[in-house]
Amino acid sequence: MKLFRFLLVFVLLLGGAFPGRAQTPCEQPAEKQGARLVLPVAAHNFGDVARKGGSLVHDFVFRNEGSAPLVIVRVLTSCSCFKATFPKRPVPPGGEGVIRVTYEPLKSEPGTFSKVLQIYSNSVTGREVITVQGNSIE
Repeated sequence: MKLFRFLLVFVLLLGGAFPGRAQTPCEQPAEKQGARLVLPVAAHNFGDVARKGGSLVHDFVFRNEGSAPLVIVRVLTSCSCFKATFPKRPVPPGGEGVIRVTYEPLKSEPGTFSKVLQIYSNSVTGREVITVQGNSIE
């Protein structure tokens, strides 16, 4: 009897390992289901900038490489001198969008800076992070 149970469990476990077996949608890997936010470049260095020279702007292009529309829910910045705008409408699968970051060096102390932007969305990858760096000169 024990041998019969062992063989039954063994056959059932091996049954899922054969190649060519069709996968149902529920069995597909998670990276193929849902929205997938991809940032080809997630950092930018402004270099040396004049503290009283005005706002600095950079656009980060992202893609939705998933199978569902991508919705950016919120974006958090690390200080009030750092702002971001992002698409409010869903980005379709295969589509692109832009996150525009604006850094105001006048609102911060002179010297090197490193600011972080956190992107929360319905992406299967979870939270994404953008980093902006530079050196503010008086």
